[in-house]
Amino acid sequence: MNKYKIILEYDGTSYSGWQVQKNARSIQGALMDAAQKFLNTSMDIQGAGRTDAGVHALGQTAHLECAHKLDCETLRIGLNDHLPANINVLSVQNAHPRFHARHSAVSRSYLYLIARRRTAFGKKYVWWVRDQLHTDKMRKALSIFKGFHDFTSFADKRMERNSSTKVLVESIELQEFNGLIAIRITGSHFLWKMVRRMIGMTVEAGRGKISAGELEQMLLADSDVPARHTAPPSGLFLEKVLYDGDKLPPIQPPIHLL
Repeated sequence: MNKYKIILEYDGTSYSGWQVQKNARSIQGALMDAAQKFLNTSMDIQGAGRTDAGVHALGQTAHLECAHKLDCETLRIGLNDHLPANINVLSVQNAHPRFHARHSAVSRSYLYLIARRRTAFGKKYVWWVRDQLHTDKMRKALSIFKGFHDFTSFADKRMERNSSTKVLVESIELQEFNGLIAIRITGSHFLWKMVRRMIGMTVEAGRGKISAGELEQMLLADSDVPARHTAPPSGLFLEKVLYDGDKLPPIQPPIHLL
């Protein structure tokens, strides 16, 4: 069997998320359909992680395993020829037989975009917050999440049973670009809806409606407050999946929105 490492970008607006679901459009399903049409043989495609409905990716990683030995560029072009316009394979590389898109990953980075003003062009890719936001308060809130914590309060209660809710958040950055607030969160892994709820509570802190002390308490005891302030999926991007030796580049907003 031959294994290939695939890096792809997608607009998740009209999809139910990464994972194949019955009677729903998924990114994984679209990629498998494209591979089936191009390769006309059985194959397996696994992703580095699930993205929720409506969430985008700048650098999702997947691996494809099949009996065919192919030139990587030929495979990239062949997949793209059969994919819808809102999914694009950026690169294909030969992968070690033991490489696994999810299990071999060491960390993942997500980027969330918040617009300070209404935008005619970027509505699908930002969260427009009408209220004044104080970025100093947002940075203070984000600093509380850094480190190894129990994120029970920030995880969806429908998570798989017996799943650990402890996560290492390795780094958090906030930068502004002409009225666009970009927040990058990098961690070992992320729980279902965790990032969106972290962002939601960070915005509440930026509005001045919640204190740093209250946020700290949510990491110490289960709270339903973050669930009530879940940020919309439109502004969330899976930025990059990191493997041994990989480094993150400086934050760059994916599109010129403002």
